[in-house]
Amino acid sequence: MEFDSDGVRLHYDLHGPESGAPVVLVHGFASDYQLNWVGTRWQETLLGAGYRVIGLDCRGHDDPNVYSMAELAADVRRLLDEVHAAAARYVGYSMGARIGLQAVVDFPDRVRAAVLGGIGAGGAVDDAEPIVRALRGGEPETASALSFQKFASARAINDLEALAACMEGMAPSAVLDPTSLSAIRTPVLLVAGERDEVAHDTSRLAELIPSAELVVIPGRDHLGTVPARQFKEAAVEFLGRH
Repeated sequence: MEFDSDGVRLHYDLHGPESGAPVVLVHGFASDYQLNWVGTRWQETLLGAGYRVIGLDCRGHDDPNVYSMAELAADVRRLLDEVHAAAARYVGYSMGARIGLQAVVDFPDRVRAAVLGGIGAGGAVDDAEPIVRALRGGEPETASALSFQKFASARAINDLEALAACMEGMAPSAVLDPTSLSAIRTPVLLVAGERDEVAHDTSRLAELIPSAELVVIPGRDHLGTVPARQFKEAAVEFLGRH
C-alpha cells in the first residue's frame, strides 16, 4: 500500500486484526520493511502477540535528497493519520530507532511506548562522514564505514548515492541535546548488542532519558542484534507493560 506524505509517495505494510493494538515498525539504514522485520520473524512475533503491525518503508532510499530527522519522523505521524491510529507503539532499529527518538520528542502524544535498538548516545551515527564517502566509492576508513558499505552494496536495488544523502541526514549535527532527551516521558526500551560496532555508548543514552530501560544482547554485533530472540522477547514484554 502507499500513502502521500507531504508530496512523497511512501510504501507501507499493514497486517493483523483491526482490533489489535497498532505497532509501527521502522527499518534501519539501507534496509526496508521486508528485510528488517519479516525475514527476521519480527512481524510473525508481533502478530502472534495480537498486535496490528504497520510497517513503513522510509523516504530517502530512492532519491538523492538530504532529509532531516524531523521530516523522517513526520512521515511516521502522517502514516498514523493514514491508518486512523490516534497513537501507536513503536519499534525501530538503527536509523529507525533514531527516527523513533525524534518522534517521541516531536509528537509524544502519538507514541505510547518505543522500542529503540541499535542506537548510540545522542542518536547520531558517530562516523557518518566516512560512511558517506564509502557509499560514494571511497575506501572505507572505519569499521562502521566498511559495515555500512558492505550491507548497502549487497542489494542490487539500492541506490548508493541516495543512501549517501540519507546518511548525511544522520550526521553528528542530528544529535539530540540533553535537554530534549531529559524531557522525554514516553516509556522507552533501548536495546544494544554487546559487540555493536556502529552504535556506541547506549548506556549513556539510557541515563539521559528518564523513562528509559536498557537491555544488552550478549555476543551480538549491529546486524546480528536484529534477529536475536532475546531482542524480540524483551520488546514483547516491554510493549505488553505499556
